[in-house]
Amino acid sequence: MYRRKINNRKPEAFRNAEEEKSMGELTHKAARAAFGKAIDLTLKHVEKDREKGLLQLVDLTEKFMGDNFPSESYEGARNLIRDPESKWMQYVNRALDEIHPNVIKQTALNLGFEAAFHGTKTIRAMRETHQCNIPWLILMDPTSACNLHCTGCWAAEYGHKLNLSYEDLDRIITQGKELGIYFYMYTGGEPLVRKADIIKLCEKHYDCEFHAFTNGTLVDDAFCEEMQRVGNLSLSISLEGFEEVNDLRRGVGVYDKVMAAMDKLKSHGLIFGTSICYTSKNIETVTSDEFLDMIIDKGCRFTWYFHYMPVGNEAAVDLLPTKEQRKYMYHRVREIRGATGGKPIYAMDFQNDGEFVGGCIAGGRNYCHINANGDVEPCVFIHYSSANIKEVSLLEALKQPLFMAYRDHQPFNNNHLRPCPMLENPEILQEMVEQTGAKSTDLQSPETVEHLCGKCADYACQWKETADKLWEEHPYVHKGYSNYKKKLSKNFHRRSFCVRISRKDNTGRDVYGTKRRSNETSAGGKL
Repeated sequence: MYRRKINNRKPEAFRNAEEEKSMGELTHKAARAAFGKAIDLTLKHVEKDREKGLLQLVDLTEKFMGDNFPSESYEGARNLIRDPESKWMQYVNRALDEIHPNVIKQTALNLGFEAAFHGTKTIRAMRETHQCNIPWLILMDPTSACNLHCTGCWAAEYGHKLNLSYEDLDRIITQGKELGIYFYMYTGGEPLVRKADIIKLCEKHYDCEFHAFTNGTLVDDAFCEEMQRVGNLSLSISLEGFEEVNDLRRGVGVYDKVMAAMDKLKSHGLIFGTSICYTSKNIETVTSDEFLDMIIDKGCRFTWYFHYMPVGNEAAVDLLPTKEQRKYMYHRVREIRGATGGKPIYAMDFQNDGEFVGGCIAGGRNYCHINANGDVEPCVFIHYSSANIKEVSLLEALKQPLFMAYRDHQPFNNNHLRPCPMLENPEILQEMVEQTGAKSTDLQSPETVEHLCGKCADYACQWKETADKLWEEHPYVHKGYSNYKKKLSKNFHRRSFCVRISRKDNTGRDVYGTKRRSNETSAGGKL
């Protein structure tokens, strides 16, 4: 009987694809190793001749990063290094003196080489391949559990029994790296409840950079030593202001614990900063010279400022900053981080810094959020989804209808001082959620999108005039690469007009919202 010989050889095209991938991985590993050796050499030079060593690092970065950044950025860095008396050079020198060498090296390798260079190139290619948003970073909640019970905490509404297992987190990161994502952040809950798993993930995914938003009360010497050993984990510590105000919300004694945690982190040469929610009640305090001098002295390298979001059925609308307060914040943050004057700390205000990132970064455009239940949400403040990471792949979650709607609509406003589809353009979020059928992911107290967006309507209308004036006074310069879905025309514009409406939602409550009227135009006229 004739027996056909089985051919175990794979088709040529398949073999070529595998070989190409293998060669790509080898090239990538070799490049990482070369970059690592160059960093080691640079750090040695820094000890002897700091200016020469740092200039070599810029040359190395330009060699590897190339046109990922404009050429003037590299020359600007060189000019900064040549001016040792400048504010930002003093900032760099202080960091080099105080941060542990392993932390410097791993941060440069993972945040620089892997995320900014290799990851960015891969992500851009994957966006074209899959025709969906691919984020540069993913924010995840390892747990909903927390050792504190802060008044008004939106995270607490999820309860204390939800968790992403180590296997869940590992799978997300593994799938993310295949898409080019090498930067992962943790929130919660209190992520340091899961210290052991976080360190274990740092070890396994040594090529990724990790960052955790924490209340700081679980930071001890043992954990600091582990952070120093792995080198690829940094922290943002939540702070509301000075002791009286902070402890009023977070509990008696928490402020002192945070101060002690900062001292430990600084003594171990670790990178950390603050995460501050500014409201109508604390905005002047948390941007004051006195407060900033205190956190700088404690060793903070940066401060994230987050605009208060009225998320949740019981959220206090009166905590929303006034238009005058937000205008103050716009100018104050730019003053703090100015090349001259200000403070030697890098301050970021996500609501007012939209011009530097092209508006809203959520919905997978630059980031997304995965809660402790596994729900993949467009933003940490937008609790709606139709995909759960325990049921679908990361790529499938990024293609869910709500995320595709985000992609279709971004930017939500051509004025990037009005970037958010909830806070400044609430009619758009309501439209997207209703049209895609996304469900509330708040398992304890689900909030209708009508109720959420209704709380933002007055704020959006009041801020519009001030924002438009600021935008006109400080025009935005468009970057060479914009990760928006290609529109019908590159001169496409959307203009929205705020119209106040009122009705009752499905619970019988009065809802005040906005209805969008828009003219969509191009160079050829009305579309």
